[in-house]
Amino acid sequence: MNDIILTFTENLWLLTMCVAIVSLCVGSFLNVVIYRTAKIMFMEDRAYCLDRLNIELAGPPHPPFTLSIPASSCPHCHHQIRWYENIPLLSWLALRGKCSSCKAPISARYPLVELGTMLASLVVLFTFGPTLQMICGLIFTWLLIALSGIDFDTQYLPDSLTTPLLGIGLLINTQHIFTTPEKAMIGCVIGYFILWLINFVFTRIKKRVGMGTGDFKLVAGFGAWLGYEHFLPIMLISSVVGSIIGGILYLIYRESRYFPFGPCLALAAWIQLIWGKQVINWYLGVAGLN
Repeated sequence: MNDIILTFTENLWLLTMCVAIVSLCVGSFLNVVIYRTAKIMFMEDRAYCLDRLNIELAGPPHPPFTLSIPASSCPHCHHQIRWYENIPLLSWLALRGKCSSCKAPISARYPLVELGTMLASLVVLFTFGPTLQMICGLIFTWLLIALSGIDFDTQYLPDSLTTPLLGIGLLINTQHIFTTPEKAMIGCVIGYFILWLINFVFTRIKKRVGMGTGDFKLVAGFGAWLGYEHFLPIMLISSVVGSIIGGILYLIYRESRYFPFGPCLALAAWIQLIWGKQVINWYLGVAGLN
């Protein structure tokens, strides 16, 4: 193991290539997670509602649907995607963004997620180098991409990802990876309850729900990973990003359009992961607290 670490340390180009290839493959898997988790959530909610209403549907039961079953296929013609049609980024380019069987267009989001995952992963590598922080940073980045995609599609942040995010953050910081255990636990509590309080006040004033509990758990996870010092910058950055996106959507559609807040929070948390110290020093300087 030490020899492998030494090899990567002495040959940064080799580590860069490995991270690039692995992150492209992870990005391809994240596409599956984003698409299938949304469908799994819908199927689970439907089954729950039918059970509560004591409704039994006629006909054979639905075949199993998981992250690995059934095999990937074209949603238009159900052509089963072969392995060489599923090579990250390259297959989409080779197929010119169309199904090899029915020529239906394949969404450009697939290669964009793969490319974005690779670029974000390389930024993590160049920020932390060949360290345990880099490995943890990659896990954090990949979880944020998956959560952002699911929230964008469904306006839900599933517990199956927010809970592991929170738990892993608390676990790694027992070893002081990004912050101290005390700051991680305080950040987790502050992240959840401040958002809960904001939503409580908003609901009482506006008579409608402002955000879901998934956002509370997501920000609690950020606190577990980064510590309580990053809560304020995350909220400020995500608010600015959300306002910019909202303004752009208004200019395009000439009316207010809903945009999930989860991706804005995720981007802000990732910025804090990479440039958090600089951001904190900057706003402390502006406030005259440095």
